[in-house]
Amino acid sequence: MDPVELSLFASRIAAVSDEMGAALRHAAFSPNIRDRLDFSCAVFDVQGRLVAQAAHIPVHLGSMAFAMAGIVGAHQWADGDMLILNDPFLGGTHLPDVTLVAPLFLHGKPIAFVANRAHHADIGAESPGSMPVSRTLEEEGQVIPPTLLVRAGRIDDAYLRALVATTATPAEAAGDFAAQISANRIGIERLRELAGGMGPDAWERALGHLDGYAGRLADQALRRIPDGRYTFEDRLDDDGQGHRDLPIRVAVEVRGGRVRVDFTGTAPQTVGNVNCPLPVTAAAVWYVFRCLMPEQIPASAGAFRAISIEAPPGSLVNARRPAAVAAGNVETSSRIVDAVLGALAQALPDAIPAASQGTMNNVAMGARGEGGWSYYETLGGGMGAGPRVGGLSAVQTHMTNTLNTPVEVLEMRYPLRVERYAVRRGSGGAGRHPGGDGLVRAYRFLAPARVTLLTERRHHSPWGLAGGVAGAPGRNLLNGEPLPLKAELPVAAGDLLTIETPGGGGWGRPQPEEHREDAGSVHP
Repeated sequence: MDPVELSLFASRIAAVSDEMGAALRHAAFSPNIRDRLDFSCAVFDVQGRLVAQAAHIPVHLGSMAFAMAGIVGAHQWADGDMLILNDPFLGGTHLPDVTLVAPLFLHGKPIAFVANRAHHADIGAESPGSMPVSRTLEEEGQVIPPTLLVRAGRIDDAYLRALVATTATPAEAAGDFAAQISANRIGIERLRELAGGMGPDAWERALGHLDGYAGRLADQALRRIPDGRYTFEDRLDDDGQGHRDLPIRVAVEVRGGRVRVDFTGTAPQTVGNVNCPLPVTAAAVWYVFRCLMPEQIPASAGAFRAISIEAPPGSLVNARRPAAVAAGNVETSSRIVDAVLGALAQALPDAIPAASQGTMNNVAMGARGEGGWSYYETLGGGMGAGPRVGGLSAVQTHMTNTLNTPVEVLEMRYPLRVERYAVRRGSGGAGRHPGGDGLVRAYRFLAPARVTLLTERRHHSPWGLAGGVAGAPGRNLLNGEPLPLKAELPVAAGDLLTIETPGGGGWGRPQPEEHREDAGSVHP
C-alpha cells in the first residue's frame, strides 16, 4: 500500500471503534457508561491481535490486546455469535468490567473480531457497586467464564435474565448489556462494509501493512532509549486487610530497541484485592511505552512486539486464582505505571514526568432491597509535572480516561447531594514546574446507604523528579473524621463523605518567587 492508501485504511478501521463507542454510550442506561464513559471498543484480526482501538480506557484496551488471542482461539465461532466474559483469569480485568466479543464472517470464514468492555456499576456482589474490600474473587460478584450470550444472531434471553437478576438494578443492567450487544453489531456491519469492499486477500494484506508500519514507528521510538538497565521501586499503601507497604519492583532492560520489563522482587500476591491478573500488568507497561511513541502510530499489535514482560507467577502483578482483584485493575495498575516511569526517568530524564496522583479514588455506594440503587465512580486528581510544563489539576491520569459524573445527573438519579466539588488548592508538589492539584468532592447522603472506598496514595505521596517536591497525599473523611483508605461502612441520612484526592509531584527544584518560571499549570 502506498502511504495515502495506508493512512486512509488506518483511519477507516479506527473509525469503526469510534462508532462502536458512540453507539454504546448513547444506548446505555447507567451513568457509569453513559456519562462517565467507562467503556472501551477495539478491533482485532482473525487471530485476536489488536488492529485498531478508540481513545478510551488504557487499562481496558491493553488488557484486551494482551488476552484476546487466547479468548478467540479457545472457541469454535459461527456467524452471529457473541461471547461474554468477565473472568479476570481468562482474559478479563476485574468483575465489573464485562467484555463482549463478536466475529466478522466473510465468504463463510471469520476474518476479524470486534470487542467492547464496559464497567457495570453492579455485577452481583453483596456490597453496592461490586467493588468490595474483598479477600477472594467470589466475594466480588458473579464470575462469567467465556459464554455465548448471542448464538447465530439470537440472544440467549434466559441467560441474560439470570445474569441481571444478581444485580441491584436489573433493568439498568439489562439496558447496558443491550447497548454492548448493539455496539458490537454496529462494529461488525461497518467492518463488513470495509472488508467486503476490499475482499479477503486485500484485507489481510492491508492488516499486514498496518502492523508493519506500527512496528517500524515503535522501533524508532524504542531505539531512542539509551541501552542499559534501569530499576525502580514504588509501594502500595495497603491491601485493605492489614498488609502495608507492598513493594512493586521493576527493572527495565533496553538493548538495541528491544525492551524487557522484569518485576522480579515484587511482593507476593496478597489477601486483599490489590492483586493484578497478568493482562492488567501488560496494559500498564504497554501504556507507558505507547506514551513515548509518535501520536500517529496505529493501535496495532506490532507496536508492542519488541516489549517483553517478566512477572513472577503468584506475585502482585501476576496473581493466581482465586485472588481478589477488584482494586488491582484500578489501583495497582496505576502504581505499575509509576514504577515503570520511575525507571525510565533515569534513561530519559528530559522526557518523563513526576508521579501523578497514582490512584483512581474508587467510590462505590448504594442500597439493596426495594428501591435499591448502586453507583460507582472514580475521581480525578493532580497530574505530575514534566520537564517542560506543570501538571494539570483535577484530571484523570494514566490508566483511566473517564469523565466525572455531572453533579446534576448524580443528584437526579440517587439520594445524594454534592455539597462541594472543587480543586484542592496547594496539593500539587512544588517545583520549577509544580504538580497539578487534586480535587475535593463531598457527598451528603439523603437516605441510608453503604459505601465502599478503594483508594491509594494516602500514605505514600506521589513523588517529584529532579528535585521537585512530592504531591500531597489524599484523605477520606466521614463527617470530618478520617476513614481508612480502603473501607466498607454504613452511612446514615445526613452523613457527609468527603474525598480529597492527591496532588501530582513537582518537577525541578523550586525557585525563589521572584525568579520562578511560569509553571504552565492549568486549573479547570
